Amino acid sequence: MPTDSRLSRMLHVLVHMDRHDGPMTSEMISTMLGTNPVVVRRTMAGLKAAGYVASEKGHGGGWSLTTPLERITLLNIHEALGNPKIFAIGLSDDDPNCLIERAVNAAMMATLSDAERLLRARLAEVTVAAVAPDADQINAYVAQKARQT
Repeated sequence: MPTDSRLSRMLHVLVHMDRHDGPMTSEMISTMLGTNPVVVRRTMAGLKAAGYVASEKGHGGGWSLTTPLERITLLNIHEALGNPKIFAIGLSDDDPNCLIERAVNAAMMATLSDAERLLRARLAEVTVAAVAPDADQINAYVAQKARQT
């Protein structure tokens, strides 16, 4: 099963948007992400509906931030993307009458629910702005290495 990378991709986009002077077009974002502008517009629609970004059509238009990164948590973005499934682990339903299968499923459901609750709590604690300094450090390191070669 393929992983859902929309959360990390949108965090990437939001940090770039914060550092970009002016709106970013869907074409600019799609080039950065290696995808299609239609996919960008579809994905950004959830962020727009949540009030984190706005879009303007026409010459000079594009996507822009409407909320400071300090006020947006990773959980906010996860929710704006439609609360995609956090875990790919599923339950067995081969024989719902089997007591062992039911016991295994109950244990798995409890464990996965606990893990999801913990992860969502952590996502709620981290702002997008908190991700940005790491990006700045990495960019500075890469630039420094490029100058040395």
